Amino acid sequence: MWIILIICIVIVIGVLFLSVATLSKGYAYKHTIDPLPEEQKKESQSVQE
Repeated sequence: MWIILIICIVIVIGVLFLSVATLSKGYAYKHTIDPLPEEQKKESQSVQE
């Protein structure tokens, strides 16, 4: 009985650790946004002038 309880606790701690690691990696990711097509047209026109 104690062996099953210890195995369950180890599994729960492992899942908790992996969840925290995944969340911290996700929050550390730097998100970027593509420029709007209208802004690209304005930039290309100003460069050509």
